[in-house]
Amino acid sequence: MREWWVHVGLLAVPLLAAYLHIPPRQLSPALHSWKSSDSVGVVGSPEIVVLLHSFPTSSYDWYKIWEGLTLRFHRVIALDFLAFGFSDKPRPHHYSIFEQASIVEVLLRHLGLPNRRINLLSHDYGDIVAQELLYRFKQNRPGRLTIKSLCLSNGGIFLETHRPLLLQKLLKDGGQLSPILTRLMNFFVFSRGLTPVFGPYTRPSESELWGMWAGIHNNDRNLVIDSLLQYISQRKKFRRHCVGALASVSIPIHFIYGPLDPVNPYPEFLELYRKMLPRSTVSILDDHISHCPQI
Repeated sequence: MREWWVHVGLLAVPLLAAYLHIPPRQLSPALHSWKSSDSVGVVGSPEIVVLLHSFPTSSYDWYKIWEGLTLRFHRVIALDFLAFGFSDKPRPHHYSIFEQASIVEVLLRHLGLPNRRINLLSHDYGDIVAQELLYRFKQNRPGRLTIKSLCLSNGGIFLETHRPLLLQKLLKDGGQLSPILTRLMNFFVFSRGLTPVFGPYTRPSESELWGMWAGIHNNDRNLVIDSLLQYISQRKKFRRHCVGALASVSIPIHFIYGPLDPVNPYPEFLELYRKMLPRSTVSILDDHISHCPQI
């Protein structure tokens, strides 16, 4: 019996090594084009919009509405947060929402827009970054953005109604197993884990899912997903100032909501949102639209 397990182990080691070293899927022409795209929009408009993307994907989330935004705004700016998409993936590194917010501020200064009034459009993880930017704006902190308006969409801004996916829970709370799980994650696991957050008629095609996975796998970002997920704990710790900022600022705030969202379920999320932010306007999309309305 002992010899049988030895043979299994000897066979499993090279198979696992081969599995872990399968080369990632190459970036599609669409992703290459996205990487080099310009942010200049309609001539004559003074409006600027900054797009803050979701977890675990990248700024490519916005590609389906990009053209429409460029017809409305003079500049449309989309970044990949640190460790997302084409950005660097340092490890070991203590990733935080606060660092991501600072990166947005530094980017706007780099682009020569430190004093311009900025519209923010955010989704999911980007909603949490937007809350931190809004808090800094309210506190009049040095270097903060001057925010003109904020449009949120399907983000877990309230702990009480947030329902993380099973894969997120395993990666975030897996302890010593988390680094192993991140290495074992492949396209099959990723696509099966992500597909449930889309409505039955709006699920991405396999090629679109491959594009998302290629962005995650770029520069081995899949190896830091467990570290990135600590934003859930950070949001819990600093809930009061983030939610408080949303409730107390005077700028226009709007929420776009796909009601079939399993992460922020209807009607619990919407009822709490309207209770906490009675001055905010809300757009409720068709009942088959789920967590990713921009896709």
